[in-house]
Amino acid sequence: MKDKAHIAYRKAFISDAKVIQKLIQEFAAKDEMLPRSLNQIYERLRDFWVCEVDHKVRACCALHITWEDLAEICSVAVSSECQGKGIGKELVRLALEEARQLKIPKAFLLTYKPEFFGKLGFTEVDKNTLPKKVWAECVNCPKFPDCGEIAMVQDL
Repeated sequence: MKDKAHIAYRKAFISDAKVIQKLIQEFAAKDEMLPRSLNQIYERLRDFWVCEVDHKVRACCALHITWEDLAEICSVAVSSECQGKGIGKELVRLALEEARQLKIPKAFLLTYKPEFFGKLGFTEVDKNTLPKKVWAECVNCPKFPDCGEIAMVQDL
């Protein structure tokens, strides 16, 4: 990524769905996040924030509302050429701000990168302290119940 790149953050458009899926699948192929089908992306498109670098989507993050008092930060993916520039941090910040505007008191996430999210104010918790509803997707995962993801929360 060049130093004077044009960077813009926005909510996802329908035309971003395939690019979002491609970003996520790149990390899923390395076992760094869960894969998402194109159908899942379309169904949750309103959850997604994206970052454009020089007018091309290079990163994404989703805020998924799970219950009246809880939202999940998920699908945080930044293309390799754009990492280390604060893009992931800004996408998470935007998603958390959206959660605050919706008056959601707590955000959680499941991650293999707790150091990154710890710097953003998340704290590690025992997975069993999260409501059972958050495990709806997990039961279909081939790694369930021993995936190794770390549960983290942040009070908003």
